[in-house]
Amino acid sequence: MKKIEIKKMTLNDFSQIENNLLSDFDDFWHPNLLKSEFMQKNKIYIVAKKNENIVGFAGCMINFAEMEIMNLVTKKSERGNGIGNLLLEKLIEIAKNNEIEEIFLEVNQTNEIARKLYEKAEFLESGRRKNYYGQNQDAIIMVKKIKNL
Repeated sequence: MKKIEIKKMTLNDFSQIENNLLSDFDDFWHPNLLKSEFMQKNKIYIVAKKNENIVGFAGCMINFAEMEIMNLVTKKSERGNGIGNLLLEKLIEIAKNNEIEEIFLEVNQTNEIARKLYEKAEFLESGRRKNYYGQNQDAIIMVKKIKNL
C-alpha cells in the first residue's frame, strides 16, 4: 500500500471531496451539510491522502471533555486498506492532545465492518437509538474512555 498521509482538512480538500462525495464515499452526507460541519469552530476534520488524492476523511466535534465522532468515511474503491483505522487512530490522538475524557459515536447496527473497527479500538456499546437509520436499523452508541496520563 502506498503511504497514506493524514492531515487537517482544508477548503481545497473539501472542494476535492464535494464533487465526488455522493458517488465515491457514502450517500448519507450531502456536500452542503458536510461543508457546514467542516466550517464550525468546535469541529475538526481530517483527510487521508494517497498521492495527493483524498481516499478518506473523518470529523469530530469537541465539547469540553467529550469528543463525538461525526463521520469516518473511506472512499469506496479504497475500503479494506486500513485507511479507516488510520483516521480513527488520528482522531484518538487528537482526543488525547485535547485532554478528552470520552469519545462517542453512532454506528449503524448493520455496518459490521465499522463496528469491528471501533471494537478493535476499545469502543464499547453504551446504548441504541431505535430506527435511527430507518426501519429496523438502529444506531449503536459506542464510547471509548480516554486515559490521559
